[in-house]
Amino acid sequence: SASQFVYAYLTKTLGIEHLDAIIATHPHEDHIGGLPGALNACTVGAVYSPVTQWDTKVFSSLVKYTERQGISLTVPSIGDSFYLGSAQVTFLSDGQGFTDTNDMSLVVRVDCGSTSFLFTGDAEWNSEHALLANGQRLQATVLKVGHHGSHTSTSDAFLDAVSPTYAVISCETGNSYGHPHAETLNKLRAAGVQLFRTDD
Repeated sequence: SASQFVYAYLTKTLGIEHLDAIIATHPHEDHIGGLPGALNACTVGAVYSPVTQWDTKVFSSLVKYTERQGISLTVPSIGDSFYLGSAQVTFLSDGQGFTDTNDMSLVVRVDCGSTSFLFTGDAEWNSEHALLANGQRLQATVLKVGHHGSHTSTSDAFLDAVSPTYAVISCETGNSYGHPHAETLNKLRAAGVQLFRTDD
């Protein structure tokens, strides 16, 4: 159903025929379930993922439709970057060295003029602290809040380093996990961050 939605949105609503890049943050279905639809709708320049193999039906589908385009999944290295027009996209985390699947998330920074975006996937505290320890440039205008606003992400030190003006939480209305958690919402409010939520 996710792939059908993405396919229809790209082809009928947007009329897009080519995507320069797809980033599969990590193998969980709620992050890659729609990507086979995107690969069916458009030609794609590159597909980035922290892994090239994962024992689930949805990941196998992602691999199959990527290979049908004559390309393979690319595992980026920290510091790898590419341009989308005038915007620079940089991988701050390659997801390697973690046993927890959420912490394997590719963390991506997008710089466009004086505006910057930090996309964290489902990265949790271990990944956040690795980013801090590696001395990555984390300050960003907009933070895509990690793990749907769960209390397992957005540690105090990480939020202080990013110091965003805006934050976006992607979560389903009435989800069974209780996302976003009050602890995370309180941190963002206390930091004076303007918050946008997909469930609102």
